[in-house]
Formats: sequence, structure tokens, C-alpha cells
Amino acid sequence: MKLVSPKTTINKSTQETFNFLSDVKNFEKLMPDNISKFEVLDTDKFLFALKGMPEIVLKKKEAVAPNKIVLGAAGGKLDFSLTANITEPEPNKSEVDLVFEGEFNAMMGMMIKGPISKFIETLVTNMQTAI
Repeated sequence: MKLVSPKTTINKSTQETFNFLSDVKNFEKLMPDNISKFEVLDTDKFLFALKGMPEIVLKKKEAVAPNKIVLGAAGGKLDFSLTANITEPEPNKSEVDLVFEGEFNAMMGMMIKGPISKFIETLVTNMQTAI
């Protein structure tokens, strides 16, 4: 399954946006209102939970300055990645979209498609004010 968020424009350079997203503690500022837990576990790993959902641990797997950051599942039953693609449409502006990719059976895919789509859309929307 592959889900892509809408692109959002941020009034910061690609490097500033990359630096913000490279620091995993900043993801707390991007989380939706229904977050029930957020904990930084390491310099490149954090745990979060949304109300009614299991805890998820994400780990920074790859960082290609200033255009790409890949977070992946760090343990658990589901294997997936969340990639932030950062482009520069003009000086001192950046555009970001998030790509969620994972292998799930058909039933699981149907159950998580809606909540995951809404989640990644919320993350990119919150970037406009958080960064």
C-alpha cells in the first residue's frame, strides 16, 4: 500500500525544513490533537500513540540533506516507512509531501487506509505552523 499526502508549502528553506524534520522530538509538534502519548526514545527514535490505536515506534532510517528523510517502523508487527520529500519551488520556500508505504494484507489495508491518510495529511498541515 502506498499513500501520498497533499503537498504543503512552508515559508522556510529546504535546509531549515530538513533540519526541523531531522530532529525526531519535533514530530510531537506535528501530531494530531488526539495524541495520547509521545516519547523520545533515542536521538533517532520516538514512540507515539493516538487515542484508540496501539503505540507505534518510528526510527529515522535515512536522511539525505536537504531533500529526504525516511522514518520506518522500529519493531512491532507492521513493517512500513514514512518518507518526507522536500523540494524547493523558490528560494526560502519548501514543499513537503509524505509518502507512507507498507505491505499489508487486504483486510488490514482496508482498516488502516483511512486513518493513515488522515494522519499523514495532519502531519503536513501542521508543518505550516510548526516549522
